[in-house]
Parts: sequence; C-alpha cells; structure tokens
Amino acid sequence: MEVIKISPRGYCYGVVDALTMARKAAKDPALPRPIHIVGQIIHNRHAIDELTSMGIITLDGSNRAVILEEVKEGTVIFTAHGVSPEVKQRAKERGLTCIDATCPDVTKTHELVIDLVSQGYYILYIGKKGHPEPEGVIGEIPGHVSLIETEADVDALQLTSEQEQKIAVSTQTTLSQWDTHRVVQYIKQCYPHAEVHIDICAATQTRQEAVAEQARGADLTIVVGDPRSNNTNRLVQVSEDLANVPSVRIEDLSQLDPQWLKGKKRIAVTAGASTPSQLTREVIRYLEEYQPKE
Repeated sequence: MEVIKISPRGYCYGVVDALTMARKAAKDPALPRPIHIVGQIIHNRHAIDELTSMGIITLDGSNRAVILEEVKEGTVIFTAHGVSPEVKQRAKERGLTCIDATCPDVTKTHELVIDLVSQGYYILYIGKKGHPEPEGVIGEIPGHVSLIETEADVDALQLTSEQEQKIAVSTQTTLSQWDTHRVVQYIKQCYPHAEVHIDICAATQTRQEAVAEQARGADLTIVVGDPRSNNTNRLVQVSEDLANVPSVRIEDLSQLDPQWLKGKKRIAVTAGASTPSQLTREVIRYLEEYQPKE
C-alpha cells in the first residue's frame, strides 16, 4: 500500500503557542490556583486530556460569558479561538488572573472588525454558527455584525438603509476557502459595493490546498482530527469536493476501521491544525505496516 503523507498537515503556530502558554501556566507555581480554561484551548480531546493531567480544568459550553461564572478564583486562560471584551472585562472584575492564548490571526480579525465599524461599516461576518471564534468577534461590536453561514443567511438579512450604505465582509479564520468564495460572490451580487476582507489564515489555506493537490488519485483520504475542529472537517470536504477522493475523519488510530482499507492501493493522510503530531504518526505507521488478511 502506498501512503501519501500530505504536507503541510497538523499543528499550526497558533495552536502551538496556545498549548505552550497553557503548559507553562500549569508549571508556574506563582500563578493563583485553580487554573481554568474558558472553553477548549484547541478543538482536540487528546490535547485537553494532557492539560487535565497537568491540573488544568477545562470548562466548555456554548457561551463563554456563562462559562466564566463558574470560576470563583484563580487563573483563567482564554482559548486560541478568542473571546469577547465582555468576557475579558468580567474576568478582571472578578479579580481573576488572565492569560490570553488567542491566535494572532484571530486577533487581527478582531482588530479589523473594530476598525471597519469605527469607519461606519456594517459587518457581514462569514463563519460557523455555534463556533467560539465568531462568538468572540461578534462580541466586539454587538449590533454591528451579522453572522453569515450560507446564502440563505444573506437573504434573511433585514438591514436598515443606513446599514446597507456601507457594508464590509470579514471571515472566520478556519473556513473552506472555496465555500467562502461562493458566499462572498453571493454577497457581492446582493451588495455590489461591499468591501471584502478574506481572513482565512495561511495555515488553513495551505492545508486545504495541499489536500486538493496531493490527495488527487488516492483511493481514500484519512483526516486525523477532532469532530469539533472546523478546519479538520473542512479537510474532509476538500478531499471529496476538490480532489474527488472519498474521505473519513478519525480522532486517532483506535477509530480506523480496517474494512476501509480493503482493495485500496493508495491512501492519503492529513491532519487538522489542532491535531497532535503523534496521533497522525501512529496512523501512518499502521498503514505502512498494514498487511491485508487473505
């Protein structure tokens, strides 16, 4: 069996930075205890389990402000996905020590949205509903941003005449660049004067492009990553839609079904930007040593 090791794959620099900050916090005796992460530091169960073993408590839920109410004392870490100013302010008011692990690319989007609104723009933010990254960005300027996931959301907009005069588009950093382009084109049809800013990060784009190019011709693409990771799920989509290769997503080797490999000659392997490298290496090693049963 030929194993195509798609590159680049796995951790991006924002994920590495966030995990490094959390690990340092766990080892720093000067930081007030307990240490909580408001949300999942990154979307990967294995990474979260590692931090739990170091004494860090992860609090997860759909609303960061509500989650924060569970923290009475100690230190809080804000995740790589970013949080709203409301959450940061509330943490300070409660006397908590704060560590901000927001990815720099996400921070740039926050700053862009603030700047555009200050210039009088109304923001159409393309993102995944229920994902923490849009929650943080939209929380920067409540009432001045609408979350757009599909063309139907554009049709459902009820903007005032003043809002329609100056419209700008921003995006979540981990989207499919092709899906985003389609939605942007639809927005431009409805609002030709819209100013467009594509904020998909370079790590997301390069990993998607690598799958689209390198998986082509494979019999199957295996994407290693957490089901809650948006960029991981987009890699599955890219393999199927752009490379025309069937794809499966697994969290780790334990979820790999040998039945999937029957009759397969070429298997492509990649991983989401929040997937620990050792998990992907275990999958690749298994495939390289795989011997089909007669």
